[in-house]
Amino acid sequence: MDRRNFLRVSAMAGTVLAYGTAACGTATAGGLSASGASVAEWAALGRGLDGRLIRPGDASYDPARRLFNSAYDSVRPAGIAYCSTAADVAECVAFARRFGVPVTSRSGGHSYAGWSTSRNGLVIDVSPMSKVSYSGGHATIGAGARLVDVYAKLAAHGVSIPAGSCPTVGVAGLTLGGGLGVVSRKYGLTCDVLESVRIVTADGRTLTCSATSNSDLFWASRGGGGGNFGVATSFTFRTHATRDVTLFFLHWPWSRAAAVLRAWQAWAPYAPDELWSNLHLDHDPSPDVMVGGLYVGGKSGCERLLRTLVDRVGAGPSSRYVAQSPYDHAMMVMAGCSGLSVAQCHRPGSLPGETSKGRLVRDAFTAKSHIAYAPLSPAGIKALIRQVASAGRHSVLLDALGGAIGRVRPDATAFPHRRALFTVQYYAHMTGASAWARAAHAAMRPHFGDHAYVNYIDPELADWRRQYYGANAARLARVKAVYDPDRLFRLPQGI
Repeated sequence: MDRRNFLRVSAMAGTVLAYGTAACGTATAGGLSASGASVAEWAALGRGLDGRLIRPGDASYDPARRLFNSAYDSVRPAGIAYCSTAADVAECVAFARRFGVPVTSRSGGHSYAGWSTSRNGLVIDVSPMSKVSYSGGHATIGAGARLVDVYAKLAAHGVSIPAGSCPTVGVAGLTLGGGLGVVSRKYGLTCDVLESVRIVTADGRTLTCSATSNSDLFWASRGGGGGNFGVATSFTFRTHATRDVTLFFLHWPWSRAAAVLRAWQAWAPYAPDELWSNLHLDHDPSPDVMVGGLYVGGKSGCERLLRTLVDRVGAGPSSRYVAQSPYDHAMMVMAGCSGLSVAQCHRPGSLPGETSKGRLVRDAFTAKSHIAYAPLSPAGIKALIRQVASAGRHSVLLDALGGAIGRVRPDATAFPHRRALFTVQYYAHMTGASAWARAAHAAMRPHFGDHAYVNYIDPELADWRRQYYGANAARLARVKAVYDPDRLFRLPQGI
């Protein structure tokens, strides 16, 4: 099961393979400077942790330093600290501050730009803090919990939270950047159901942040991006009760691509909250058009909404799958793990976040994105179809927004894109991936404009503050000045 299988859907029970709403990406290292600590000082750090410090030369160093995207395998941190407690995180923060060691935090290791690792610096990995507990409508989740485990453990209580679909993404990075997922139109972004978060700040304090305590940092933690203000160690969320849902996957021949795109963008962002969908335009290896999604409700209600889409396309799909499913199984389908157990829906290994039965493999890919605030014009539709039809192995993924997402004010949280219609991802791998993604993004910029989602972080964006944060950028800078005035946490695109 490689990365393509998270992005492509053929049919269930023989045809559905499933996909994720977001590319399960990672990041670059940001050119951080060499460590200023001695070997003895690094050894002392390791002895002071309840968790485990892994250094170059250790048997586990190579697997520990690798991110999901194998394109960043050349990055070699000076140390990876698997932190078991907030006190461990505070110890690592103090070490980095004392010795001038570059530091970055890591939950699932999926930063698109590779900034969940650090060249010659210290990686604070929160994977050991992965406990998921539930009580009275609230879930408390360790920052290192993987989404597949979050869904599975909450399912035992008949509840869930709106979160992403890539199974090995960590809850911390997802939430801190906003958190788009397959039930967000019904229940909101992940950050919209966040009630409190515990964060170790640059001065070593562990703060509980909520609407009534450290409220400015709480606001910034709902869409301001991971790695900017401190290291999150746990989150408390408001949950929703689960129920059966309906999954659907419709395919059309490539000759209908423009018609499907035109119909989908006029349908998906304006559908009832219960329906989320995305549109895949694939050339991997051959052209394909697919509309897939999830409806929080029964099959008959979903079928009525799909008929509206098909009527607008003007032609029926060449293949279709519509079926009711238990909620927890639907999350596994969306994770690309419909035929796997929860234990198998991990990367293989013995490190925190991995399992001995894990079957998920890494991939090397390039991804870029836009956020659409208006439908594509006829010229824009032609331009996008032209980009996908070009030679190579690549996909464009359009994920619907609207619904509950759009009923929150753009300044109520740090996530500013409440009025957008859909997100757009350009994903490519193998030969020519970077060149295609760059060219496709540039070609579509006149049609989509300059808007971007911080969880799809793009190291090539010039005006990234405005694109990620819009009018919220100035307030985020003020929060940064209060909690990290010396910029201990310093990403290449850091606030």
